[in-house]
Amino acid sequence: MSKQPIIKYPIGEQSFELLRKEGYLYVDKTPYIEKIITGSKYYFLGRPRRFGKSLFLDTLRCFFEGKRELFRGLYADTMDWDWQEYPVLHLDLNTLKYNSLQELDSLLDLQMSKWERQYGVHTDQTIHSLRFGELLRLISEKTGQTIVILVDEYDKPLVNNIHDMELFNKFRDTLAALYSNFKSGAPYIRLVFLTGVSRFSKLSVFSDLNNIRDISMQNMFAGICGISEEELLKNFKIGIKELADYNGKTEEATIVELKRRYDGYHFSRVCPDIYNPFSLLNVFAANEYANYWIASGTPSLLVQQLKRTRMDLNRLVSVEAGESGLSGLDIDNIRPVALLYQSGYLTIKGYDSKYELYHLGLPNAEVEEGFLQYLLPYYADLHHEESMVFISNFRREMSEGRVDDFMRRLKSLFSDTSYEMKMDEERNVQNALFILFRLIGLSVDVEYRTSDGRIDILVRTDRYVYIMELKYDHSAEEALDQIKRKEYALPWSVDTRLTIAIGINYSTTRRTIDSWMTSRITCRG
Repeated sequence: MSKQPIIKYPIGEQSFELLRKEGYLYVDKTPYIEKIITGSKYYFLGRPRRFGKSLFLDTLRCFFEGKRELFRGLYADTMDWDWQEYPVLHLDLNTLKYNSLQELDSLLDLQMSKWERQYGVHTDQTIHSLRFGELLRLISEKTGQTIVILVDEYDKPLVNNIHDMELFNKFRDTLAALYSNFKSGAPYIRLVFLTGVSRFSKLSVFSDLNNIRDISMQNMFAGICGISEEELLKNFKIGIKELADYNGKTEEATIVELKRRYDGYHFSRVCPDIYNPFSLLNVFAANEYANYWIASGTPSLLVQQLKRTRMDLNRLVSVEAGESGLSGLDIDNIRPVALLYQSGYLTIKGYDSKYELYHLGLPNAEVEEGFLQYLLPYYADLHHEESMVFISNFRREMSEGRVDDFMRRLKSLFSDTSYEMKMDEERNVQNALFILFRLIGLSVDVEYRTSDGRIDILVRTDRYVYIMELKYDHSAEEALDQIKRKEYALPWSVDTRLTIAIGINYSTTRRTIDSWMTSRITCRG
């Protein structure tokens, strides 16, 4: 019996040359290179973090450096291409936190000094933008070739300082001047390819360079990063079998579970289902399911923006936006939906061609569970490490109809809500409840519309329908009376489940649930 080959999964590896020389698994993305070299001269690609942008950029580097031996057996090796060597300037901005302008200055000085030594040229210019422009001319003249410029995470200094406008503007001015050379240095340039998370609308690379091609939402480039289902089944056959055997499941059931947890990303109107590559590689390497991508970086920027804009988290389940609202980011008017989409916490679920609107939602179970677990402590007094125990007990009490038990648990949850949440009590209470019910895996609606009003919180389990009305500094009796008076339970009057009405009063002075009253409504079916 032949021994199963050992698969080397490139977790966190961004070097195409290393992957090919060391025998790591590689999903062939080189067909996209052919589309790039026969298309525009300037490109921008926006994708969430850890989706393979850096690896693709390094693949471009090796391609233009003429390293054909690395492409044997791949699509690129069959292309009509002379494999001549171009000078490649690869600028990686993903290495620093950018807490000061000095960090960017040092990185740029270090990188340009490296290019000077590499190509045997020198300029006396000390201003970064002027020095870079001179280098383009000198390197092109020295090599007799036009230059390929690759910029990885072009926007990281900006994204990391989006809430510090003074520092943001300093970084923007420095980068805008640097990137202005893409236009002025056009005679010396063969290709410019930038990657990032957000397309900042007022940065000169997009406002001045009007012929840059943003392929972030174009159908023909939808699968340039990430793993499609076709690629999964073709390249991960051994991994799927090992994962199935290790967990005592069939391969079919394993594929279904992988899809539920890690699939569901769409980056254009017509796009195959895309799996999160970072999570897939980790799953197959460990033979264990977990929320790998969501745990690899905390979405603190998103949380701050959600709190600042009083975003209704219920909208995240289903929200619509136009293309301009997704592809760009206006620093003067940051839209949480755009941030969530560009960062990978929302994805395209459908497109209405008549009204040119994208329908967005949470892509998969990993994002929903991980993101909401991370959000919960920001809306209630519950540390992350405590959340799973709390949620498990809460789920059991709700499934068993133990109203007083789960209401006491809710009261303790809000009892020490941080003072900064006091400015918007109603929205924060609703958001915390929404997060809890979604984490439990129940059907939840906030402000559910009926013929005579809106139910504050509607939760449905397999045995119960919970109708919750929230009052603030009034009384639980008044809240319960509203449910009865407006006949909120009427739509479920013939439902086989037991309907439970819960009137809740929230005290804004004590910042917790003050009291509650319940009424059980038996079905007529």
